[in-house]
Amino acid sequence: MSLEKDCIFCKIIRGEIPCNKILEDKEFLAFLDIKPINKGHTLIIPKVHCKNLLDFPKAEETDFIEFTKKVATAIVKATGADGFNLGMNNGKAAGQVVHHAHLHIIPRFDHDGLVSWPHKEYSEGEMQELQKKILGFL
Repeated sequence: MSLEKDCIFCKIIRGEIPCNKILEDKEFLAFLDIKPINKGHTLIIPKVHCKNLLDFPKAEETDFIEFTKKVATAIVKATGADGFNLGMNNGKAAGQVVHHAHLHIIPRFDHDGLVSWPHKEYSEGEMQELQKKILGFL
């Protein structure tokens, strides 16, 4: 298992910083966020240091989804949530503060006051041009 000396999440994995654990196995750790968007907001982290989704170990991807489903199901039941959001910020521009891959499970309630992201529009032909550009990198 590769961990970084100064990474706060690696310190949590090593037990150097306490957390309120929800679930742990050999690959992942889920714990309550100390600054929740809604109560029950939980973070899931891989136990190997990787900076974001693009750096995430391929061998663990399926297990990560199964682990996330198990935790999300428990959070929804425990909080009585009407739904939940999954969120992962990848890179500083996307709002990632801790550069160790982590997924947020945020319980949502019908009248919790949170709003969806703002939407933008493409100009004529812009969507098709961007599609071609993206396809060129696949």
